[in-house]
Amino acid sequence: MLAIARALLGNPRLLLLDEPSDGLAPAIVAQVGEVIREVAAQGMTVVLVEQNLGMALSVAEHVAVMQKGSIVHRATCAEFAARPDDRRRLLGVD
Repeated sequence: MLAIARALLGNPRLLLLDEPSDGLAPAIVAQVGEVIREVAAQGMTVVLVEQNLGMALSVAEHVAVMQKGSIVHRATCAEFAARPDDRRRLLGVD
């Protein structure tokens, strides 16, 4: 949370987040998700790299899956959430 707050002090147009939920308790992950949603709702572009798929899908509008530096799949979050076969094939999760 502190790192996100510090990043926002400079009024950036783009916020890059790499694993913001890593190592956090579930309640704190939910708070971080709320902050990300609020920042995005205020018009800031947020690029989120996250292994916590539930959290990522709860805050994002679009999904891009990368393998070896190349984007191999793009979808809206709703499309990606509705396609368990794609999630399993691309990420190994249901």
